[in-house]
Amino acid sequence: MTETISNYDMQIGSGIAAFEAKHFARASGLLSPLAEAGDPQAQYRMAIMAQNGLGMHENHGMAFRFMKAAAEAGLDIAQHGLGFMFLEGECTDKDPVQAAHWFRLAAEQGLIGSQTTLAMLYEGGRGVAKDPEEARKWYRRAGFDEV
Repeated sequence: MTETISNYDMQIGSGIAAFEAKHFARASGLLSPLAEAGDPQAQYRMAIMAQNGLGMHENHGMAFRFMKAAAEAGLDIAQHGLGFMFLEGECTDKDPVQAAHWFRLAAEQGLIGSQTTLAMLYEGGRGVAKDPEEARKWYRRAGFDEV
């Protein structure tokens, strides 16, 4: 069992390192089987590569599928990414209500970018009811003192 774990750890570590070094074709080869097997870190990175055509042809269906799977697994950065997909209509239809839902999940985990985006949604009434007090609350959580 230890050998299986260390092989997995080596594959995910090598895949993430290749991704961060911008060796996307190599990263895709290493991370794709892990993403298919349900690893959220691999799914998130595969989604980014598929969405932007990094190391592969753009594949918006794959990008959405992997981003959603990683977000549903609780990965905060994937929840943020899925929120933007819904907000901007990238890889899926625009759905500000869904965007707000996913930003809230990431914001509740402490992701500052999601807290700020959620505050802006409340400020403008986009995907949520316009609520200046709720906007201020999320801005404060994101570290803005004066809002």
